[in-house]
Amino acid sequence: MTEHRHPASPLLDHCPETLPAAAYVDPDWYERERQAIWSRNWIAAGRLSDLAPGTMRRFDLAGHNVVLCRDGKGTVTAFHNACRHRGSELCTKDRQELGKLIRCPYHAWAYDTGGRLVSTAHATPTEDFRKEDHGLFPVRVRIWNGFVFLCLADEPEELAPDLGLAALDNWPMEDLRTGHRVVKEIACNWKVFWENYNECLHCPGIHPELCDMVPVYRDGIMSPEEAPGWTGDAPRPPALREKARTWTMTGEPCGPEFMRLTAEERANGHNFVTIYPTMFVVAHVDYVRSVSLMPLGPERTRLTAEWLFSEETLAQPGFDAASVAEFATLVMSQDAEACEMNQRGLRSARYAGGRLMPQEFDILRFHDWVRRQMETTAGETL
Repeated sequence: MTEHRHPASPLLDHCPETLPAAAYVDPDWYERERQAIWSRNWIAAGRLSDLAPGTMRRFDLAGHNVVLCRDGKGTVTAFHNACRHRGSELCTKDRQELGKLIRCPYHAWAYDTGGRLVSTAHATPTEDFRKEDHGLFPVRVRIWNGFVFLCLADEPEELAPDLGLAALDNWPMEDLRTGHRVVKEIACNWKVFWENYNECLHCPGIHPELCDMVPVYRDGIMSPEEAPGWTGDAPRPPALREKARTWTMTGEPCGPEFMRLTAEERANGHNFVTIYPTMFVVAHVDYVRSVSLMPLGPERTRLTAEWLFSEETLAQPGFDAASVAEFATLVMSQDAEACEMNQRGLRSARYAGGRLMPQEFDILRFHDWVRRQMETTAGETL
């Protein structure tokens, strides 16, 4: 198959080794990744529209306790969720009112929403104590397309979606609202999730409904360019089944289509944008879905899927966002079962590592990304 591979084909011309099995089960390995990857990259923390002005929320960033604040004027800031007095948690609930100050519930030390220490309450510091030296520890914040991202690094790199920061410019992303949300814990390492996302060899056996919706998936590939014998001169087949426009059970749009999309974006049927290690976004002609993940341990991952709609779509009489989400929810459930099956097998005493097939070129890219992250930040060679 690879002997006649077109120069533009993404297929690999060899079968490289996977990451070792220990990368998916070993607690020490997980801890190194938590510091080298999850503590240094931009991590999705939800939609800005779901964080009302004058509120704050507690956010678990791969085991790091963070408080995310939005003051009455709408400014967003974030800090490590620890008082500089004796380390008490500042925000004790998933969501709570903020007011003008962030006040420690233990000894009432108070900080402004920029993190500056304003008051030590009943405590009476001596002259050797300087308030300006005891502000909250900041966490970097970035807003992109209505999503809030956090980064624990003091000098984070730029947010880098795989298709660029402008990939979703033709969708009214900042104006979209969350109509449906699914949160699910799956018993697998976070990298197993991304590997499953990055190939379609599993699609014919795992996703019959998805293969009906996206015909090319029936062949275990993600695009026509991956087909054996692809020459580049054949017309591109439709992305979705006949008469389907979007990912719903019927294939029909759930509301008005977005006005500014190009003909190519409409024809794509699904426009995927990926941001490692935290999330991917799928933009359709009528709604947008985001899926973010958070590692909870070496073999546990939390997925959060959100379906985003225009105000016009949400205002339709009898509109049911859950029914729109039904198709993708089914696909996600099938993927979750496959990932958990994969994880159980990775614990075999005899399995030390595997080999990637030519169609798994995106998994190789992901593995190389993981290797670079670990080498750059932790001096590790995987």
